[in-house]
Amino acid sequence: MSARDAILKRLRERADGPLTPPECDFAVVTNRGWSPEERLERFERWITSVHGEVIHVATHDWTTALVDVLTAKGVQRLALGREHPVAAEARRALVDAEVELVDVDRDIEAWKREQFERVDAGLTSTLGGIAETGSLWLWPTPDEPRLISLVPPIHIAVLDADTLEDTFFDVVERPGWAGGMPTNALLISGPSKTADIEQTLAYGVHGPRELVVLVRHAGGATEAGA
Repeated sequence: MSARDAILKRLRERADGPLTPPECDFAVVTNRGWSPEERLERFERWITSVHGEVIHVATHDWTTALVDVLTAKGVQRLALGREHPVAAEARRALVDAEVELVDVDRDIEAWKREQFERVDAGLTSTLGGIAETGSLWLWPTPDEPRLISLVPPIHIAVLDADTLEDTFFDVVERPGWAGGMPTNALLISGPSKTADIEQTLAYGVHGPRELVVLVRHAGGATEAGA
């Protein structure tokens, strides 16, 4: 019996009440068994394959790398939050820098034009990453709205190396997404990209043209796979 026929048979034969789920073997989407080093190597390999940039930094000194990135990319106006520790640390590190800090906890209608036309980069935290696909996952909040990762030409994301999971299934299961998801969750696997009818890829047409991931290591900066 095909899967389609089995589903239709269960629907026809069910009595009133909730439809019970079938027995499922989730081993195909989890249980990769990768070590932390393997997760990091896979994550970096996949995200850089689609033009993402990964910079390894020590947790205690990550803002030094942030300043270097802003300088190298000529960022003059940086959009970021205030309350999250990542944003708070960045603000302290940039207090004397020649970078204008743009508050994002505002009604979008009040600064929509400014965000789309005058902000050079957006800085966000992340809640983790997925090694199998080279993806970041973010839960936007009023302090870090989703537009600061989707609109500015450059998105700078801060990822703690120990928050990497093997697969998307692991990300949904371990942090308990079902217990309290936000209005929307974001999965980011590189800068914005699109393709025309001839399948020619173009980056940055409908969103950030660059994605820079600062991977923080509690024991100090390290190279993936080292």
